[in-house]
Amino acid sequence: MNSWSFTGNLGADAEQRVTPSGEPVVSFSVGVKAGFGDRATTTWARCQMWGKRGESVAPYLKKGQLVGVSGEASLREYDKKDGSKGASLEVRVNDLTLLGKRDSETQYSAPAAPPRQAALARPQQSGGAQGGFGDFDDDIPFSSHGHGSAWRAM
Repeated sequence: MNSWSFTGNLGADAEQRVTPSGEPVVSFSVGVKAGFGDRATTTWARCQMWGKRGESVAPYLKKGQLVGVSGEASLREYDKKDGSKGASLEVRVNDLTLLGKRDSETQYSAPAAPPRQAALARPQQSGGAQGGFGDFDDDIPFSSHGHGSAWRAM
């Protein structure tokens, strides 16, 4: 079984193209950090996401975006322009999760629908409420009494 799962940030905006056979493919590079301090390293994974799933997530794949990726890894060897040999770590993406930038709370998991507005992700506040725990009903959201409908899975 060939499966590699990792998280990292995009090094540049994703590139979208169509193969000669008409299949869409989105390509992007993810910097995967390992270690810490003086021993910290970054490995670049060249990722490809094929078909409609790739098309639907492409607008969200911008430089710096934090992503979680799972897919099939392979090492591709090639000749560089100067004649020397090079190698590229490539991943055919099976699952992609947009985790948001460090300064953002947005989350998105492909191939689901586009990100929902934050208002849909939390219970509605009553008029004039300033936020905090006072906004919730007295009922426990996950109780067996059937209350707490604001927490039902959508």
